[in-house]
Amino acid sequence: MTRIAFLGLGAMGARMAANLIEAGNDLTVWNRDPQKAEPLAALGASVAATPRAAAEGADVVIAMVRDDDASRAIWTDPETGALAGMSGNALAVECSTLSLEWTRMLAAACGEAGIDFVDAPLAGSRPQAEAKALIFFAGGEAECVARAEKVLLGTGSALHHAGPAGAGMAVKLAVNTLLGLQVAAMAELTETLRSEGLDPSQALTIIGATPVCAPAAKVAAEMMLSDRFAPLFPVDLVAKDLGYSLEAAGGGRLAPLTKATLDVYRAAGEAGYGSDHMSAVVKLYRR
Repeated sequence: MTRIAFLGLGAMGARMAANLIEAGNDLTVWNRDPQKAEPLAALGASVAATPRAAAEGADVVIAMVRDDDASRAIWTDPETGALAGMSGNALAVECSTLSLEWTRMLAAACGEAGIDFVDAPLAGSRPQAEAKALIFFAGGEAECVARAEKVLLGTGSALHHAGPAGAGMAVKLAVNTLLGLQVAAMAELTETLRSEGLDPSQALTIIGATPVCAPAAKVAAEMMLSDRFAPLFPVDLVAKDLGYSLEAAGGGRLAPLTKATLDVYRAAGEAGYGSDHMSAVVKLYRR
């Protein structure tokens, strides 16, 4: 039985933690809002008051939070941070989608503390988390990644070792950038076809049958045409990830497509669609 500390119980984290309990692990959980830990406690998890308390005695500490600021607070706060409570043989696993700069800084902080580190962000949303079908992209030493894999496959279907620390995050940012670009392009094209008098649903059927149409873009277009914008991957989080990707690329001059796509999602957020699913960017073209 592996002793795991799980930090962050949002929509994804809560589902992942539940899967790890079901897999037979000894789980201690922490969340900024302690009420969100109650369903996990009912499943058998212990609840800690701080990340540091959760990490004490853990073999593996996993974080799944929103952004750099949240990650920085739970790992490195001198009073309550997880690193201060971890033993030297523990493994730190960061599953959040973060900036490449902070990921590398966190890896360095773990190294200074004598703690092994793996960045393992993931592909998938709530349905994939519930089905234990998440796909992880891991960065770190091969031995550490192998240790992480044994745990993470309790809530996922695959783990790909991308390279040294930070490589998993770099791949994840690339994946989300490609997804964001495809969805934004589909939103623009769908409404352009409509304005030209075509039935966008019929046009999508034709486009979707071609090899140039990615499955994710087709699904997003179907959501646009049926006005299904439940926030599985909300606009604001896409914009956050694209911002990290643009930063990693060195700015808009070097990554103009990323910059243009980020502008679309930021505009959607400013228009009031930030909590909607990313396909809600189509509303920008309807106005």
